[in-house]
Amino acid sequence: MALAKGDPVLSMHGIVKTFGGVRALDGANLEVEAGNIQGLVGQNGAGKSTLIKILAGIHRPDAGSITIRGLHCPHLTPRQVEHLGIHFIHQDRLLVPTFTVGEAMFLGAEPGIGRLPFLNRREMARQATTILRDHFDVRLAGGALISELTPAERQIVQISRALLRDPAILVFDEPTAALVRREVDRLFEIIRRLQAKGITIVYISHYLSEIESLCDQVTVLRNGVDVGHVSLKSSSTTEIVSLMLNRDIDEMFPKRAVPIGEPVLKLNEVSARGAFNEISLTLHRGEILGLTGLLGSGAKELVQSLFGLVRLHGGTIEIGSERTKVSSPPSAVSKKLALVPEDRRAHGVALQMSVRENVTLASLQRFVCFGFLQPGREKTATNELIRKLSIHTASQASPVGDLSGGNQQKVVLAKWLSRQSALYLLDEPTVGVDVGAKVEIYRLIGELAEQGAGILLLSSDLLELLGIADRILVMYRGQLAGEFNPANSTSADLLSCATGTSAVSEYVNAVSAESGR
Repeated sequence: MALAKGDPVLSMHGIVKTFGGVRALDGANLEVEAGNIQGLVGQNGAGKSTLIKILAGIHRPDAGSITIRGLHCPHLTPRQVEHLGIHFIHQDRLLVPTFTVGEAMFLGAEPGIGRLPFLNRREMARQATTILRDHFDVRLAGGALISELTPAERQIVQISRALLRDPAILVFDEPTAALVRREVDRLFEIIRRLQAKGITIVYISHYLSEIESLCDQVTVLRNGVDVGHVSLKSSSTTEIVSLMLNRDIDEMFPKRAVPIGEPVLKLNEVSARGAFNEISLTLHRGEILGLTGLLGSGAKELVQSLFGLVRLHGGTIEIGSERTKVSSPPSAVSKKLALVPEDRRAHGVALQMSVRENVTLASLQRFVCFGFLQPGREKTATNELIRKLSIHTASQASPVGDLSGGNQQKVVLAKWLSRQSALYLLDEPTVGVDVGAKVEIYRLIGELAEQGAGILLLSSDLLELLGIADRILVMYRGQLAGEFNPANSTSADLLSCATGTSAVSEYVNAVSAESGR
């Protein structure tokens, strides 16, 4: 059935889905018009994943109706979904790592060698190379192994595989989670090119700046229900955030007035070869000190050096009033330093271990008596931290890998709270988590400062820094380039300093518009 741009190509009405007594969807609706880029947003647990799994035929709804390209589809299966022209580009890039690019692209539709029962791998590789070059201007050998590709290249292979099957709708599920900025820009170019060819896009993302720059319309889910359908021609992400949180955007940053105490960290002209030179700064108890800089500015390496992950080659460090050296992570932990890393799944938590095991991992000595672990004390302490941090988990024994991104980040914070750290190094602590989880993490950061901890917050989210930091330091090419008071600074000021220019980029205009600055 041929559809004109603007016609309904996908309708999901009154979708209900319950898991073990918990209602994940409570009458949710999703309308997608042909030729549009339709955003789908919501906090973790809002029902996005369940709705998309129903669309993919993985789950069957308890109630509701689904219409795809004019056809009523009461019982979808994955095979039927694919035949209807719906394909999914997953965050985890589900490709077999030992396959070649050609084998992965033609999986299920492999060309043979004449009438012989053999696969023509040479032809698959040749066609794959040509398709990638002609469609995406990507020079990638069709015989290369999937395991050798970058995340962005694997994603392009996924898209190419879908294009071979003449898709009507492509669903992108958190596609930029593992991509750097340049790769994100390239992906957006590809998505816009696909839209120009008449393909309808459903785009799911936590990053509202992406939603604003890419999507035509947005459906907002909250607690299993669609609470808003926003046209971005006449609205902004401010309205989307308000719908997601059911609160005003000004409430995103619950800033507390905390007295600033004595210095807890002093750096005097510290340097690391190839990363940064002669950095001096002071962080006080009760202070949230923001730090930002572009890739290659040295900001990330500076934070890592304070945890013993990057070797210093000059300068001195004082923790409290004592000059010291931090030579390794165990050395940092012994000095009551805590690091919340950017990649929590790889470096912050042990995914297969339970919530309790992760929470007490850095502080087991607290729960040991005469060489034996006291599980009762350990469970009591873990319960208290689960309650305090509002960690949503079925039980202490649940694997951390089963938790949402925001709750995994809370487990990382709980681990260091259990250790009773005095200085927190936070490396992009809210990356990849939804808006609601961000607000809770901001609240926790404020509580740590209120309790007298010193917080060094590295973030590329300028609005985040302006919202919760007491001071902001900006690095540029290995040097401290500026210090800002959030009360009288803007995103434009910070980014101009970080780029070494007074020019304001399109990005600054976008984030400034988002915040109403």
